[in-house]
Amino acid sequence: MIAIIDYDAGNIKSVEKALQYLGAETVVTRDPETILGADGVILPGVGAFGDAMQKLQEYGLVPVIRTCAERKIPFMGICLGLQLMFESSEESPGVEGLHLLDGVIRRIPSDGGLKVPHIGWNNLHFLKQSRLFASISEGAYVYFVHSYYLQAADERIVAATTDYGTLIHAAVEQGNLFACQFHPEKSSEIGMQILRNFISVTEQQA
Repeated sequence: MIAIIDYDAGNIKSVEKALQYLGAETVVTRDPETILGADGVILPGVGAFGDAMQKLQEYGLVPVIRTCAERKIPFMGICLGLQLMFESSEESPGVEGLHLLDGVIRRIPSDGGLKVPHIGWNNLHFLKQSRLFASISEGAYVYFVHSYYLQAADERIVAATTDYGTLIHAAVEQGNLFACQFHPEKSSEIGMQILRNFISVTEQQA
């Protein structure tokens, strides 16, 4: 069973529907026991960094998420979920993120003539072998909607990059922590394969 963390953020339903389409048993929850008893956990989200961290704090989910990481439960952040897994964001100065991984969230530069937010399809460049991108070809296109991007402190955790006026760390993988800045649930068959790969990781851990 995959637990999808409910903290009043956008995009939770579309992630749930995509996983159910792939045959995964899912539950949308903020119950600590359910989350910690799951085979895998997903933190989706669309919205502002500071508001999201406030909701996670209000619902008592920050220690639950950190326990997931400590117990090595497969954990995947999507879009805002990726950003929350790091230290801080220029979107919300002074707000501390979950800090599961080292790195900061920067605003996409708007001086290059590109529209911000970045909305649309971009291709991925893979930096290392990754369970999340198993059987996916170099240059695969996925769908992004964001104004802020990850700058990881250690490039060894970066599984994929893309370019949109600047180099964007588009996905990371370290141990059982996974995250994508793009939306796999909106990325057609490539995105479905990424979610299948995450489901496979959870099944191997079960």
